[in-house]
Amino acid sequence: MLKNLLGGIACFAMLWLCAPSASFAQGSHAAAAPTAPAARSVFPQEAHESLDALYRGNAETAIVIARRMENSRPEYPLGYLLEAEAQWWRIYCGALEFKWNHVDVWKHEPSAGDDAYLALSDKVAELAENQLRAKETAEMHLYAGMGYVLRVRMLGIRKENRATAKAAVKARTHLMRALEMDPSLADTKTGLGLYNYYVDTLTGIARVLRAIMGLPAGDKLLGIKQLEDAMVNGELTGVDARFYLSKNLRYYDQQYELALKVMEPLAAQYPQNPIFPLFIGNLNALLGRNERAAVSYHAAEDLAKELPGSESASKARVQALVREGLGMVGAR
Repeated sequence: MLKNLLGGIACFAMLWLCAPSASFAQGSHAAAAPTAPAARSVFPQEAHESLDALYRGNAETAIVIARRMENSRPEYPLGYLLEAEAQWWRIYCGALEFKWNHVDVWKHEPSAGDDAYLALSDKVAELAENQLRAKETAEMHLYAGMGYVLRVRMLGIRKENRATAKAAVKARTHLMRALEMDPSLADTKTGLGLYNYYVDTLTGIARVLRAIMGLPAGDKLLGIKQLEDAMVNGELTGVDARFYLSKNLRYYDQQYELALKVMEPLAAQYPQNPIFPLFIGNLNALLGRNERAAVSYHAAEDLAKELPGSESASKARVQALVREGLGMVGAR
């Protein structure tokens, strides 16, 4: 049972792969809201440019911008965080597969790119914690928390459950402090919302073990509200919050219609990215809308062809998944 509990906390690690329950449908209007963040911004313009390039499907350009930030401010964690985020999406796309009729990353065997990614995640947390020792700020607590989240999601898909749980608690501690210092910092609420939801849904025996291990409790209703806020107002994590919430609504709660409404704004905002129509195709297939699924899969295939040469691995993976998805809905 202890192993199961640690495995459960690892779900939080897979960049927060834990889902709201059916009660979330009451707030579905927020889920389908535009993805643009609020006007307030505490992050440099280059950060937005890097993320925009990434979500348009060009991880290489995102990395170039991130490294430019690293070179200009080597002690500032954000550039390394953005580079790690871009590397993560490459790793994630390369590990996608169909299982139980759902496309997702189900397990990741350690690979050559993992060490570089984990080194970046460690650097983010280390730089932020160094600055926190000199002066405590909400921004540096946010970066430290996200640095641990970067580590947590890799360990999670590698099924390293104990290390995952340890890093998840550290992430939560920093994010909680960042939110306490600046309640308007919506990016804290992606990780906190998913942690709160999932831990609050543990079984009775697992909750006892959670208490023995000293893992913080969760709060499902608070978690749902935090996710809604992060999807609309998060500057660094708003897209991630929406993407992973849709996936979790799909898999854990089988709320395919709501998951589709959550995902569709991403495809509209980033029409160059084949990942979003790939998942929309999967959702339509799960809803029995095979013709719509085929249209989305073909759209993903066409977009994959337009990816830059630096994204050849992602291109090949999407094309293979499209062929498999089309076969599952009986389309050519």
